[in-house]
Amino acid sequence: MQKNKGIIYVLIGATSFGFTPIFAKLSFSLGYSLGQLNIIQMLISFLILWGITLLRRSNFKELTTKNMAQIMLTGSFVGLTTIFYYGSIQFLPASLAIILLFQFVWIGIIYDWIFTKTKPTIITLLATVFILIGVLFASNIFNGATQELPTIGFIYGILSAFTYAGFIFFSGKVATSVDPWVRSSFMVSGSVILVLVLFMKDIPTIPVTDGGLWLVATGVALFGAVLPPLFFAQGAPLITSGLSNILSAIELPVAIVSASILLSESVTLLQWMGTILIIFAIILNEIGNVRLQAHRAQIKKHT
Repeated sequence: MQKNKGIIYVLIGATSFGFTPIFAKLSFSLGYSLGQLNIIQMLISFLILWGITLLRRSNFKELTTKNMAQIMLTGSFVGLTTIFYYGSIQFLPASLAIILLFQFVWIGIIYDWIFTKTKPTIITLLATVFILIGVLFASNIFNGATQELPTIGFIYGILSAFTYAGFIFFSGKVATSVDPWVRSSFMVSGSVILVLVLFMKDIPTIPVTDGGLWLVATGVALFGAVLPPLFFAQGAPLITSGLSNILSAIELPVAIVSASILLSESVTLLQWMGTILIIFAIILNEIGNVRLQAHRAQIKKHT
C-alpha cells in the first residue's frame, strides 16, 4: 500500500514538472524577458517553500553554517538550470528543449566517473548509446528541421542538462541528514541570490503591478519548483531510487504531449520514436544495473 502511494506521489511530481514549458512559452509570448521570468518565479518559489517549511515547523537541528553554505551553493545549480532551460525554450520548441534537458542522464554518468571514480557498466554505456540515438530522432535532425533554429537555443539546452546533472549529483551528497524541506528552502535561497545577481539589470524593468507576469511566473514556480519537490519528498522514501528514476522519466512525454496540445507544436512519428527510445534507455539503465548488482552479490556470496 505504501509502495503504491509512493509511486503515485512520484508520478504526480514528475508530471508536474512536464508542464513548466507551457508557462515559460506563454511568458515569452506575452513579451516578458528571461530575466523578468526567472526573478519573479524564483521569488515566488522562495516564499512558498519557506512558508511551507516554517508552517510545518521543520527540524533545523542538523543545520550548520558549513552545510548551509553547501546547500545554497548546490541550489545555485537549480538557478542555473532554470536560466538555461527557459532560455532554451525561448528559442526552441518546448518539446526539443525538454529533450536537451534530459541529456542530464548520461552527463550524470560522466560526473560519477570523474568525481567518484565509478566506471559505467556495460549496461550504462549501452543505455547512453540509446539515449544519444533517441536524441537524434527526437530532435528531428534528419528532416533538417533544426537547421532553421538558433544555435543559442541548443547551447542553452545542453548547458541546462549539465547544470541539472550537477544539481542531482551534489544534492545527493550534500547535507543529506538535514530535513528535506529545510534543504529545499535553502537551495531556493541560493537560486534566488544567483538569479538576482545575474539579472541585476532586469530588476528595474520588472512590471511589478502586471498581473500577467505574476500569473505565468506562479505557474512556472508551482509546476517547476514547488509541486515536484513536495511530491518527491513524500513519495521517494516509499520506493527504491531506481524505481523513482524510472517513474521520473514520465515528465519527458508529458512535456511533449502538453507542448503538442496546448502550444500546437507538431511532433512527428520519428520524434516520438526518439522519445520512446530515451525512456527505454533510462529504464534499461536502472533495471539492468539493479540486476547486475544482485548478480554480483550472489557470486560474491558463493565465493
